Amino acid sequence: MKTLNFKSILSQIAMTLMCIMVLACQKDEPEEITKAEGTLVKPNYNRSTMFRNPLNGWVMYGSGSGSASYWDTEYYVPDLGKKVKAIDYASACYIRTSWATFNPANGVYAWRDPNTTIYKMIKAANDKGLPIALRFVADGQDQGLNTPQFVIDAGAKYYLADSKFPDRKSPYPQDPVFQQYYAKFIQALAEDFNDPKRTSFIDGYGLGKWGEGHGVIYEDPNTATLANTEKYKTEVMDWITTLYARYFTKVPLMMTYHRLIADPASGGSVNANSTRLLEMAINKGYSLRQDAFGMTDYYQTWEKNFAKTWNFKRPVIMEGGWITSGTHRYWIDPSGKYREGHPEDVRQGEFDSSAEACVNMMDFRIGDIESWFSKAFNLTQRFISEGGYRLYPDQVYLPEKINSGSETTITHRWRNMGWGYFPNNIPQWNFKYKVAFALLDGSNNVKKVFLDTNAEPSTWLKNNPARYELKANVGVPAGGYTWAVAIVDTTKENQPGIKLAVNGDLTPTGWLKLMDVAVQ
Repeated sequence: MKTLNFKSILSQIAMTLMCIMVLACQKDEPEEITKAEGTLVKPNYNRSTMFRNPLNGWVMYGSGSGSASYWDTEYYVPDLGKKVKAIDYASACYIRTSWATFNPANGVYAWRDPNTTIYKMIKAANDKGLPIALRFVADGQDQGLNTPQFVIDAGAKYYLADSKFPDRKSPYPQDPVFQQYYAKFIQALAEDFNDPKRTSFIDGYGLGKWGEGHGVIYEDPNTATLANTEKYKTEVMDWITTLYARYFTKVPLMMTYHRLIADPASGGSVNANSTRLLEMAINKGYSLRQDAFGMTDYYQTWEKNFAKTWNFKRPVIMEGGWITSGTHRYWIDPSGKYREGHPEDVRQGEFDSSAEACVNMMDFRIGDIESWFSKAFNLTQRFISEGGYRLYPDQVYLPEKINSGSETTITHRWRNMGWGYFPNNIPQWNFKYKVAFALLDGSNNVKKVFLDTNAEPSTWLKNNPARYELKANVGVPAGGYTWAVAIVDTTKENQPGIKLAVNGDLTPTGWLKLMDVAVQ
């Protein structure tokens, strides 16, 4: 039998490793487009900068004080050797509070009153370029009266969990008085917040304990029947999702995906109707959110599989379940992976679950922001680099000379470097974002725009570059121009609407300049 000496073994190992590296590089860096006309331009990918794009990136949480100093809070990052502000890493501001806070009296809306904390909080976020996200809690089982008192005074029937706490009233959501005033509130809210520039997303349910969609009470538990409960669950889900979908036509709506969605129970085995109820919301245009990432006793196999079912069809947003800054005993998590005094363990658990669910957004919760920067900044940066969507054209073939009025072909290829997806397909966006090329004059003015309606960004998934050919009739006067590219918002006069993940020469409005062209 032939034996191999030590040098031969090392040589074969080296050759094997080289082959693996070559194959890995080939997967990450696809070959250049072949059989394309024109000059090749390869924009420089930016792999680390946080770009504020819709339904993408980190979410800050609104401060209860509304103080301007909250936004200026700095956190020391050992990895960087300096302090940073969370707002510099965030792309939205989440405000979760009671219905009563926003609507303290009939026809009175706190967000319209400059003297209220809510008004100041929203204005501060919007002034700093952060769209807000909202959830309204109506249930009072654990927190006290979250529904406005005037609704109770008007006759809304309610459940009182404990007579020792008379303020913990939870109105029955099927009650007509409750629904009357809630609908009036949502209609007023949409008048000001059905605006994608101002609003990132709306949690369009908010019932049950903490507004998380479980522990929803429809009758006194001592007299409730299973048949009535399932009937009310369906009726209320249909009512509230129809309500939000009617008024929020331009802003994404979120539904908590929970194995006991809309159920009086908060824990236990899966309810047989949960999938049907969630699909009722999704079919009306809802996307997905879950509030227990990293909590392995709550975020279980059912939730994981449900997210997988809707991956790349509806975006997923996460919230971490454990609050590690003293509120929760996170080290008792059944996974056994979290050590007491080590919040970075929980951050890792949340990150891993987020990667598995292909989430578009992660959270900077008040109380837990500091640990993301001081103890888990590598994960903070990894989500920016790897999570959500990061879109850019890696190859574009363009003509350097062309006759005015003649047709030319632009061949272009796009990549999404994030694990999430760009949800251009959700009903509230209705495919409004399109790839566009433009001819710019010497002052960066757009002289002509060419939309490629065949290039659909919601289909761009990681490791699957998408190639297109666009036939463009130039039709501009002779002269010198610059080719530029963008993903534009067709509802905003074809202005660039999505920040591309590139290092390059960008115009003030967001067009990426590619190369000069002479029109003859």
